[in-house]
Amino acid sequence: MKKSGLIDIFQYFRWVGVLFLVFVVSDQLSAQFVRGADVGWLQQMEQTGFPFYDTNGVPNDCLLILKEHGINTIRLRAWVNPSNDPRSGHCSTKDVTEMALRAKKMGMRLLIDFHYSDSWADPQKQYKPAAWANDPFPVLVKDVYRYTCHVLDTLKSVGIVPEWVQVGNEISNGMLWPDGSTSHWSQLAQLLNAGYDAVKKVDPSTKVIIHLDQGNNHAKYVRFFDQAKRYHVHYDIIGASYYPYWLKTDYTATIHDLAKNLNDMVRRFHKPVMVVEVGGEADHPQNTYDMLRAVIHVVKEIPHHQGLGVIYWEPEGAQRWSGYALSCWGNDGRPTKALDAFIPEKTKKSIR
Repeated sequence: MKKSGLIDIFQYFRWVGVLFLVFVVSDQLSAQFVRGADVGWLQQMEQTGFPFYDTNGVPNDCLLILKEHGINTIRLRAWVNPSNDPRSGHCSTKDVTEMALRAKKMGMRLLIDFHYSDSWADPQKQYKPAAWANDPFPVLVKDVYRYTCHVLDTLKSVGIVPEWVQVGNEISNGMLWPDGSTSHWSQLAQLLNAGYDAVKKVDPSTKVIIHLDQGNNHAKYVRFFDQAKRYHVHYDIIGASYYPYWLKTDYTATIHDLAKNLNDMVRRFHKPVMVVEVGGEADHPQNTYDMLRAVIHVVKEIPHHQGLGVIYWEPEGAQRWSGYALSCWGNDGRPTKALDAFIPEKTKKSIR
């Protein structure tokens, strides 16, 4: 065989190898995209006897049903000393650990969402845990550090290291009011950095998310993260909520604003982004399905794989149990079509 022929064969196999690596890397990146569910209500729903069925009406573990629909990540909220109220309690360190173990056994990835409260924390309420209520600010900073370490050390003791941790939940107006409100940015920064330092002490590989509401509101995000930069707040990822229902518009009116904001956050602050909460009306599953496909597309299209994923808030929280209108579950115990939006396109097949 002529030398030129050998070179041609060598070049051919070299390019085949390159193409193979490209496809492998592409598949790995696609597999890494977060398709998540926040399931903080699940234990209580199970304990109160709410039945879960797959799309064929067969009783099954809710986590397995979620996994069948493409969910690969579980988000769990952590409350300091919660009550036993079915809808506004639980989510203690013990509860979080039990759920994290279940998720791990199913091969799920894990995000822990620290509210730093005994119950719900969001832009309208960021109440201190009762046990911390009278602590002076320097002690409050230590409270955040110690509690964060405690939860994560407890998880680590059973072999679990979360991939991500949120330091605060929807903290557009700060957290642990009044000390850590955005009226006291120097103090808010200390609290956030105490949480960050605790996360990295337990395991440096865990990524820290700072999470705001209204992911379509560019001005809100620029204002907050400009201040975070000014006060040297440490974090790894920008997290966003996106609920067209609460914006009182169809998603088609704000999805482009979401895309513009997330892309600008990456450019402006050099951080990846994740939609850590999303939801649509359970009574309008087709619209919610379309909205979810649009949000997933927006996040996946962010250049250089800086859009990490999308997480649905309480998809299993059927309204007849929770009173919440934005789940992906019917009152008959079955997931709605909306949940199908998380099935990756390349593997999508009808399960109905």
